[in-house]
Amino acid sequence: MPEPFTRDRIIEALQAMPPNATIDDAIERLVFLAKVETGLAELDGSQGIPHDQAKRRFGL
Repeated sequence: MPEPFTRDRIIEALQAMPPNATIDDAIERLVFLAKVETGLAELDGSQGIPHDQAKRRFGL
C-alpha cells in the first residue's frame, strides 16, 4: 500500500493551484494525485499489466 500523502505534500499541491480554484477543484486534484501514487506503487511492486494487455482492454 502506498504511503499516504503527508500534510506538507497536500499543502504543496494546494498552493500550486490557481487562486480561483474551488474546493471541488482541490478535492479533484488531491484524488488524482493519490491515484497516481497508488498506480506508481503498483508498478513498483510489479502489479501492473503488460502494455499490450492494457491496449486490448481499451480496444486499441
